[in-house]
Amino acid sequence: MRRRENFSLVDAAWLHMDEPTSMAMIVGVITFEKPLELAALRKLMRALVQRVPRFRQRVREPRLGLGVPQWEDDPHFDLDAHLHRIALPAPHDQNALHDLVGDLMSTPLDFTKPLWQYHLVENYDGGCALICRLHHAMADGLALVQVLLSMADSAPPSGNGTEKHARASKKPRESVVDQTLRLALRGARFANALTSDSQMLRQAARFGASGSLALGKLLLIGPDTPSLFKGNVGVIKRAAWSKPLALNDVKFVSKAFEATINDILISSVTGALRRYIEGRGETTQGMNLRAMIPVNLRDVNQLDLEHLGNQFGLVFLDLPVGIREPTARMSVLKDRMDEIKGTPEALVAYGILGVIGATPSVMEKVINRLFSMKASAVMTNVPGPREPLYLMGSRINGLMFWVPTPANLALGVSIISYAGQVVVGVGTDAGLVPDPEEIVNAFVEEFRALERVALRRATAQRKRRANKKARAARERVGVK
Repeated sequence: MRRRENFSLVDAAWLHMDEPTSMAMIVGVITFEKPLELAALRKLMRALVQRVPRFRQRVREPRLGLGVPQWEDDPHFDLDAHLHRIALPAPHDQNALHDLVGDLMSTPLDFTKPLWQYHLVENYDGGCALICRLHHAMADGLALVQVLLSMADSAPPSGNGTEKHARASKKPRESVVDQTLRLALRGARFANALTSDSQMLRQAARFGASGSLALGKLLLIGPDTPSLFKGNVGVIKRAAWSKPLALNDVKFVSKAFEATINDILISSVTGALRRYIEGRGETTQGMNLRAMIPVNLRDVNQLDLEHLGNQFGLVFLDLPVGIREPTARMSVLKDRMDEIKGTPEALVAYGILGVIGATPSVMEKVINRLFSMKASAVMTNVPGPREPLYLMGSRINGLMFWVPTPANLALGVSIISYAGQVVVGVGTDAGLVPDPEEIVNAFVEEFRALERVALRRATAQRKRRANKKARAARERVGVK
């Protein structure tokens, strides 16, 4: 007998957000120092599929569209339909990988099968890459990070590592998983800057005036500012990601400005959007663009490979794109992020997603469209492992992912830290924003501008300390 399980209402909402031009699909890229063997990867993936039920289940829609969908075991499951090998075209560099990721972003998953695919990309930068595509109805980003970590090791194994990984895949290495997931729970999806205790949020949303205010804000907030990021999206997507920034450099800048790491990174993204708009002859004076920010609502004890799903809410953040000076822009952004701290907006939005999932599919699409009018972009941040990870003996050089941009949104920005580095990825609609690499490059320039100010402040502070120390020394010997 086939195992069946009802969708949660929020997962059902994400399932029905899927459209040919706005697929509700999470796309990730893992790059490796050395090539991986397809046969060994297939063995590892087979163990994962056996351990995580969702990876072998397909969608069963209710008859006549009434009721919620179900997950059911796929009686014809074939791993080869989900694990593919691709040779990266010359020149085998990051730009070629950008193009390949964009092509796969534009390609729908097969809804007659479990909603995921992995693509092993050969000939990338002397090693290889793994492109992972999973439907958002399966899980949110934090749960999928857990799936990844359950396959990885914190040190290179002896020999070829195949047997060890086959065994390790049955049980995650607790030291790596716990460390990373606790980091993610403190900071994932801007939780550092945007939420406090989840139980407090539940109480506020259910019983407090703040919950009513948050609901009013989410439902009554007007359409976002018109810009070149708004318009009818098409099927073709583009992807790009930055060269890594040193996490210590970002921490140095955040300390100089007495801000969070998120404040610094999102301010740099905001400046990059300003540069992109002005570079196309458009004005940004007084402009604010609204971003939807996913906020994690999981408890660490809820993270379970047997039960993935979506447990996050959304908040709206106005990005001060119209402020040219980096320091002033960062200060305004920080104040806006601080205002959202402790509010129940994320939990209220989670409840709204549940309501969407409980409505007929036609109404879902109408509500989704109205919801998306309120923003221009989706932005998310996931802190990854602090130390390098290894898969089948090959060091993971980098991690990147892109969140879906549902219901006619043309811009998605993702930030991830890994092994002391930070990378920013941008996914766009090719018709509206055909060159996301320009936003990525502008992000780095904006960060460096903040870094230069931080260095000047640090130099001035050292001089003040030195002068103070010299004055104290002179006073001790009676010299004025």
